[in-house]
Amino acid sequence: MDADEVAAIIEREIPDATATVTTPRDPDDDRHYAVDVVSPAFADKSLVDQHQLVHDALGEHLTREIHAIELTTTTPE
Repeated sequence: MDADEVAAIIEREIPDATATVTTPRDPDDDRHYAVDVVSPAFADKSLVDQHQLVHDALGEHLTREIHAIELTTTTPE
């Protein structure tokens, strides 16, 4: 799974989301990602709930293809 695939999953699963995904540590390490997600779905949600939405979107990928994510979530405002 590459960064583009991770972004596509998040954008498909979270309403009106825009995801930017990079591999911050080692470009050859395709299992560790920095993920920045912007979505109005995060409005009025706690940071924990926002992160849970992203974790839920990635589902089984977090236990199989993805080793770790550094996650930033914001609303469009």
